[in-house]
Amino acid sequence: MGGGAAGFFAAIHCAEANPDADVVILERNPRVLTKVLVSGGGRCNVTHSCFDPKELTRRYPRGQRELLGPFHAWQPRDTIDWFERRGVELKTEPDGRMFPTSDRAETIADCLLTAAKNAGVRIFTKRTVTRFERIDSSLFRVWINGEELWTVNRLMTATGGMKTGAIIDGLKDFGHTIQPLAPSLFTFHVKDPRIDGLQGLSVENVQATVHDTKLRETGPLLITHWGLSGPAILKLSAWGARELSSNNYRFTCIINWTGSLAPENALTQLKNMKQHDGKRRISNSTQFTLPRRIWERLVAAANISETQTWSQVNAAQLKQLAYLATASEFQVNGKSMNKEEFVTCGGVNLKEVNFKTMESRLVSGLHFGGEVLDIDALTGGFNFQAAWTTGRLAGLAMAKID
Repeated sequence: MGGGAAGFFAAIHCAEANPDADVVILERNPRVLTKVLVSGGGRCNVTHSCFDPKELTRRYPRGQRELLGPFHAWQPRDTIDWFERRGVELKTEPDGRMFPTSDRAETIADCLLTAAKNAGVRIFTKRTVTRFERIDSSLFRVWINGEELWTVNRLMTATGGMKTGAIIDGLKDFGHTIQPLAPSLFTFHVKDPRIDGLQGLSVENVQATVHDTKLRETGPLLITHWGLSGPAILKLSAWGARELSSNNYRFTCIINWTGSLAPENALTQLKNMKQHDGKRRISNSTQFTLPRRIWERLVAAANISETQTWSQVNAAQLKQLAYLATASEFQVNGKSMNKEEFVTCGGVNLKEVNFKTMESRLVSGLHFGGEVLDIDALTGGFNFQAAWTTGRLAGLAMAKID
């Protein structure tokens, strides 16, 4: 159930491992692999060049411990080899993200479709599973579109972020616990004169903190029409997915524009400017390697005029400028899903799944893969890698039909 990355990888491996099995993908939408086709800005961020399983798991706010064993069985290097054996070469970007050399997501989708066809997998679209139940110890009954009835030996749930009510209800009927669902990667809605009109401007390295929490991340920041985004914000939203949701996405975000300088160190640097470059205008003397327009906004927010020189600034103004550079507070009022990474935390409780086979510990023959589980990752190809890994393990286990 589900024609995404995890579902396809499971179906392909199941059919290849057991050519006698009748392997079927049921997708409720008119097209399969829709997320593959739109991810990475239409280029498909297939995986990440992190080849140490333990290090790899640190990119998963939920599922870190459970994925260690699976990543020893199938990690990014295996994913790269799998696609390259089928004629798809991948390239590595400076930040470790990996894309097809064609820069076209269709390359990945076409590869999966061809592999599925060659393995004998049958694909059905516009097929919504409306109900499923266990008949006996070896069979499931599945209702499709409310009327079509199928009987199967093995059943896999790979329905992504669990937006389908019938799937959730069916799993609950089987006794599974569904962890609360919440967006995991999102931008922060901020309206503030310090960033108004700066849409598209990025800062190479900031530290972003959620006030009164332990949530803190570093990395590039992007100012958008809605407010704050970029890797630093997306990582912060992933680690704080449930906590920020419980606050109804109303909180204070603190940005250290310098990345790591403490306010007192920033103040020392500003005092040195006052002492040695007193005749220069402050607004023209960008500090801390900040973009000029950000610096000008911080200067204005510190009540320093455009024409004021370093020698004319007083101690209170310098202190305020140092504070704004290292601890600017922004009031967040809402969120927007990151258009390329619509990821959800929550899903099937991980304690109820055998991560060697991705099989339910409660219902034999029922398997899981991908985001239907309470697993999610930072942006950068990690969510797809979890889909490839869990899909493969589920597919191989499903192939072993008594």
